[in-house]
Amino acid sequence: MTKRFLALDLGTTTLAGALLTPQGEVAAQAFLPNPQVREGKDVMTRLQAAVAGRGEELRRLLAAGVNELTARLLERTGMAPETIVAAAAAGNPVVAALLAAREVKSLLFPPHRLSWRAGEELDSRGLGLDLSVPFYLFPLVGGFVGGDLVAFLYGAEKGPAPALYVDIGTNAEIALDTGDRWWVTSAAAGPAFEGGHISSGMAAVTGAIEGVSLVGDRLHPRVIGGGPARGLCGSGLIEAIAAGLAGGLIDPQGVLRSAAQIPDNLSRYSIERDKERCLLLYRDADGEVLLTQADIRQFQLAKGAVRAGIEALLERAGLSAGELHRVLVSGAFGLAIARETLKKVAMLPGRVVDRIVFVPHGVLNGVGRFLTRKGGKEEVARLAASLNLYPLSGSPVFERAFLQALDFVSPGIERR
Repeated sequence: MTKRFLALDLGTTTLAGALLTPQGEVAAQAFLPNPQVREGKDVMTRLQAAVAGRGEELRRLLAAGVNELTARLLERTGMAPETIVAAAAAGNPVVAALLAAREVKSLLFPPHRLSWRAGEELDSRGLGLDLSVPFYLFPLVGGFVGGDLVAFLYGAEKGPAPALYVDIGTNAEIALDTGDRWWVTSAAAGPAFEGGHISSGMAAVTGAIEGVSLVGDRLHPRVIGGGPARGLCGSGLIEAIAAGLAGGLIDPQGVLRSAAQIPDNLSRYSIERDKERCLLLYRDADGEVLLTQADIRQFQLAKGAVRAGIEALLERAGLSAGELHRVLVSGAFGLAIARETLKKVAMLPGRVVDRIVFVPHGVLNGVGRFLTRKGGKEEVARLAASLNLYPLSGSPVFERAFLQALDFVSPGIERR
């Protein structure tokens, strides 16, 4: 019988899955919005919903999403469900605990303690999953650092230290390998990187603007699929802001300039809708795709949290950005963002950007490696146990760095 392994990345906003051969080759990949989004776009909102008595509904929503994702993978490969002989998943502590029907109240309030650390096989049928085999859930670390970061680190190619690992998403998780110690943390970036809380936001699917270029006095959007634009995904949001900054449509503090303040033909892109200033990115007979002032603020909050989290972790380890040998980045916007764009929006310290290696599907890579490698359980357990949690809540370093990182100019906080 043909055998397949099921690898799952249970993201706050997006579910990702892959069917693998026993040799680790990817037979199919699929992505699906996390159905829990209807109960809240971020983990804190979902925690509040669960504590208020909607935990079982959240669990059912997630299980239904996993089942749909699995069905898509099987359909694409023409395989029957019984060909799946092993399954594993990784997710942040909130998503993992909700799927496993575990208590989550302790995560809602500081110090956000885990009541359960996973790292075990669960009964698929008992949790409403259409699988005939148990599935392994990657161990959780603490606070909002979960099995998704553990999987990313487990699957990442090893190299010289110090090295930084950043999994960018609604719940951004960051790890720093100093060479003799691991430090890890998480930053509440929110769903902006994945199109959430954005006026024209959508997932990176057909119809999404995935990039925006400034060509002379024109803004040129690139649309997934090449057809009409219907919204803006995470990478498109970043590039639209970068293009707006380059063209003087947005000032360094993130304020959209009025048409009267823009001295050239680019002024035609600055418009007002419902008394709010916007950038017009696309228009046709069916509608418009806009970048609003509120969208820019959402991105500033998200990128400020990620950058400040990196700064705080470097400070804790006594390192500067210039000492890093490598920076591995995975998550929301994949491989679509150029280094110069990241510098333009000051999302990461400049010296960090220069060392970036983008890792596509970093969490799935780690889950897949676990499934196809002998001794994976022991290796993953040792890795998780070696990670030292550094909470950012109440950290003066993080709070100072966050305020400095909101603007679109390099705040000069790369030094210790």
